[in-house]
Amino acid sequence: MRSSMITNPAGLHDPVGFGYSHVADLGNLVFVAGQYASGPDGQVQIDGFEEQVGLAFENLGVALRSAGLGYADVFQLRTYVVDHSGEKLGVLGRVIAKYWPERPPVQTLLGVAALALPEMAFEVDAVAVRR
Repeated sequence: MRSSMITNPAGLHDPVGFGYSHVADLGNLVFVAGQYASGPDGQVQIDGFEEQVGLAFENLGVALRSAGLGYADVFQLRTYVVDHSGEKLGVLGRVIAKYWPERPPVQTLLGVAALALPEMAFEVDAVAVRR
């Protein structure tokens, strides 16, 4: 795989020290690694679940735009929720409706015990298609 297909866009932390990259652009398909409420240093910036979900989806948008795409180009999401509950599902549903008000992408939600950093409450990865 050419290294130019794997990118780490400006506006997101440099993830190489964590062992991954943000975006794999394969032409028609673009894969975005798990996005979370990360700041410039890769550390979680905020505590509340709803706030973490919001910032994770903003970071997803940064990654998509770096490949010339937007939320409308996403066809699959995988979301990871620490200590999943009905209340958290409601929060996630409201945030997703903000970005996809009429027809959200397919999604797999996984309730997990923990994520990569102890402060992380939420993570989302995506696959988008270039039409």
